Amino acid sequence: MPQLLLEIFSEEIPARMQQGAARDLERMVSERLKAAGLTWEALNVFAGPRRLTLVIDGLPSAAEDRNEEVKGPKTSAPAQALEGFLRKTGLTQDQLVERDGVWFAEISSKGRQTTEVFAEAVDQIVRSFPWPKSMRWGTGSLRWVRPIKRIIALFDGAVVPFEIDGIQSGDVTEGHRFLGSGKPFAVKDFADYRAKLERDFVLLDVADRKLRILEAAKAACAARGLVLVDDDGLLDEVAGLAEWPTPILGDMDPQFLSLPPEVVRLSMKVHQKYFAVRDPSKDGLAPNFLVVANVEATDGGKALAAGNSRVLSARLNDARFFWDEDQKVGFDAWNDKLKGVTFHAKLGTLAERVDRIAALAREIAPLVGADADQAGQAARLSKADLASGMVSEFPELQGIMGGYYARLAGYPDAVADAVRDHYKPQGPGDSVPTAPVTVAVAIAEKLDTLVGFFAIDEKPTGSRDPYALRRAALGVIRLVLENGVRINLHHILTEHAKGLTGGDYLSVVEAVESLLNFMTERLTVSLRDQGVRHDIAAAAFATVGTTVIFFDQLVKRVEALAAFLATDDGANLLAGYKRASNILKAEEKKGPLPEGAVATGLANQPAEETALAFAAAAAATAVDAALETEDFAAAMTALARLRGPVDAFFTGVMVNSDVAEERENRLKLLGQVRGVMGRVADFGQIAG
Repeated sequence: MPQLLLEIFSEEIPARMQQGAARDLERMVSERLKAAGLTWEALNVFAGPRRLTLVIDGLPSAAEDRNEEVKGPKTSAPAQALEGFLRKTGLTQDQLVERDGVWFAEISSKGRQTTEVFAEAVDQIVRSFPWPKSMRWGTGSLRWVRPIKRIIALFDGAVVPFEIDGIQSGDVTEGHRFLGSGKPFAVKDFADYRAKLERDFVLLDVADRKLRILEAAKAACAARGLVLVDDDGLLDEVAGLAEWPTPILGDMDPQFLSLPPEVVRLSMKVHQKYFAVRDPSKDGLAPNFLVVANVEATDGGKALAAGNSRVLSARLNDARFFWDEDQKVGFDAWNDKLKGVTFHAKLGTLAERVDRIAALAREIAPLVGADADQAGQAARLSKADLASGMVSEFPELQGIMGGYYARLAGYPDAVADAVRDHYKPQGPGDSVPTAPVTVAVAIAEKLDTLVGFFAIDEKPTGSRDPYALRRAALGVIRLVLENGVRINLHHILTEHAKGLTGGDYLSVVEAVESLLNFMTERLTVSLRDQGVRHDIAAAAFATVGTTVIFFDQLVKRVEALAAFLATDDGANLLAGYKRASNILKAEEKKGPLPEGAVATGLANQPAEETALAFAAAAAATAVDAALETEDFAAAMTALARLRGPVDAFFTGVMVNSDVAEERENRLKLLGQVRGVMGRVADFGQIAG
């Protein structure tokens, strides 16, 4: 079947916008072709420094004719409803069909030519493309990220003719700006287009550009006994800057290696888009860098390397200035500056935030095996580097620079490490600190953020989370669970909230309850990402109040419940629970359920009823003992012993006996079974 090829050729597209543009182009073209009734076999999109390209294989030459039946109003509906339906369909009343008291419209439409649909779609897409930033050029009104130079539009080898703001579609494109022939060339299909571009020094696919960069970069490093420092984010960026990427290894002044390696790497990356390099036989970085050029130099890149080395030296000289000047200032002056920096209008200054974190860190320290004085000291230093020159230049180094400066100032290693790592973990892929002082400060920092914003009712809503509270909550959960520590969050959060709400009791209760529910939801999401079903987590959490929440306890409940339900005993007992629950719910609609102890030894009492009564009583005792010691696996084992008696009861006993005394006793028994199971989990929330 025919192939469709589209290329929008322009001036340089910012690297950060390219992949988003590829996704938008795919979405917008797909939506319009589908709306016209067109289908295809394969669709691919490519984005690069100067072009967006789309190729679709297996498109028909025209959409099929369509016959559609549209349901309208009832024949008894008001006249206005019928009139609106007629306007919508473009029909008259005598063209409608009445069936079962409802009007139906039968609409036939002839399938449009693919070229007609495509030309119209491209015009609409180009004029409404959602670039983060766009511009106009010349005297036209068209907006694009950069001026459009050419548009290729081919269907089955022939040009699809259209014109957008003076730009005529065609079959001609251009190769590399510097390495190419400099002459436009015509193409006949995608294979021809891709091959000619590559001959003219353009790699169309970003995956090919990344592979070329990595292979050539690693080879250049290996030739000198060096190793490239991996940086996926930088690789993504430089692959969007060069159509024919050519890695070149350069030398830097070794004196700059006296700077922290994070400073050197970030200066290279942010300002120059260079990769760092290391010597595998030594610690730290090597006095080299790797730049990805967009040309193949005749001298092997020597001049380019030398020029880039001079530029890098200038950048690193700036970094060294900040490094030297910051050491002359120190923590006291920086902390004093924080008194004039607002953290949030309703939560005070950064200095006030530091005071709160320090008090919280001292409280948490004994619970995680940390020295309270060191935790408080580290917390008081934790935000100081925000006022330093280096962090002002490189905000990404906050915390990291504080750790270096604290060590240089003579603070204990435990304190310096806590300052460095107190933001961790910052995401699901980030490591979790294990040093006790660091753990105390990291938890305190995140809890202050959470309590503060919940106290002023700035909670996440939907996808909106401007203060990264979901990340902070998950960070606390990971710090607690992965370090095996136990903290009564309700108590700590309540005491901390009092200082942020003016001590108003209702405000404190509301903020803490809401926050604990939020954190429990985050734990549920985390468990779901690990493969735990949402309903199982919800069932396990439902029996735990918010007065005392221990995350490790919640996780153990969930794990034990999931393991139990995976057994035959668990699955069958769940079915028995639901049957008992349904009977009790039906009876509750008629009035209050009978209360009191379950009787045994009644006249004509079935053996199955007596057996279940004894089994439920024994299970209650065993479950309570197991929960007291947090042996959740033992609690599940106790419930498993109910499986046989419950099955036998429903097989051999009629609950709704005509004898009132028998019926009430059996309802009490089912209530007892539901109650003992409810101490472990809310089985009613479990699907199946």
